[in-house]
Amino acid sequence: MSTFLLRRLLSTVPVMIGVTFLVFMMIHLIPGDPVKAMFRDVDNVQDIPEETVMAIRERLGLDQPLHIQYLRFLSRAIRGDLGQSLSHQKTVGELIRGAIPFTIELALASLLISVTLGVGLGIVSALKQGGWIDTISMIIATAGISIPNFWFGLMAILLFAVHLRWLPTSGQGEFVYLIMPAFTLGTSSAGVLARLTRSSLMETLGEDYIRTALSKGLSEAIITWTHALRNALIPVVTVIGIRFGALLGGAVVTEAVFARRGIGTLTITAITGRDFPLAQGIVLVAAISYVTMNLVVDVLYGVIDPRISTGRD
Repeated sequence: MSTFLLRRLLSTVPVMIGVTFLVFMMIHLIPGDPVKAMFRDVDNVQDIPEETVMAIRERLGLDQPLHIQYLRFLSRAIRGDLGQSLSHQKTVGELIRGAIPFTIELALASLLISVTLGVGLGIVSALKQGGWIDTISMIIATAGISIPNFWFGLMAILLFAVHLRWLPTSGQGEFVYLIMPAFTLGTSSAGVLARLTRSSLMETLGEDYIRTALSKGLSEAIITWTHALRNALIPVVTVIGIRFGALLGGAVVTEAVFARRGIGTLTITAITGRDFPLAQGIVLVAAISYVTMNLVVDVLYGVIDPRISTGRD
């Protein structure tokens, strides 16, 4: 197991470097001057002396070639220093630490909803395949996948906050502020998980070893919950890990619709303000979350099927 994990860890290094390099270059292709964006509250930016702009650019290292800037960012990031935000009077690390707890809260709540609804609907559909329960479950799953998060969120606000007045429209704080954003973010993942769980479980139930177990007199409940479901969960665990990594990377649309603090809102601020250090730091955190979740998924593979971690067939 230790060799397996070490091999997986080493394989993530080029992925991290590649992701940060691509995003670094793409951010620098965005039109506009990040230094002048720092003076967006000034009435006439053109009145700022060019010497002042050049001095700030030199102090921030923005006068250096792009490859030098990237290597400097990478070397600092390895030491845990993500730099100073251009649009806030704080370090990038402080801003991310202040925003990420709210995104983690939203991600965990939406993941709980998506796993409960998605896996539950998928299991029911697989066991009742071809019936009306299967049809209704798949209609719900397809609707969850097809409906955009921003539209679902706005309709939820209109119904539950404006008309029924059951929930607050936006913001954060008490548990009630988390209900609509979590459901909005969790519905699309629930649809994907429902369809995947259904197809995976149906395929597993058709395997030879399942028919052999049935011929030996084992009950369908024991076969389904003990043998079939465990093997069917392998692809489902993969999707859960990927989805959670994406949520930690920043639920931009959902946080914007419900006016919540978090990594998503911070990402919008960084991009619109051409805040290079902040945007790069957020991307690095998002990449780490993806890599971490993929590693967790690999470990869970070994728990579900030890042959995967040991390399046996």
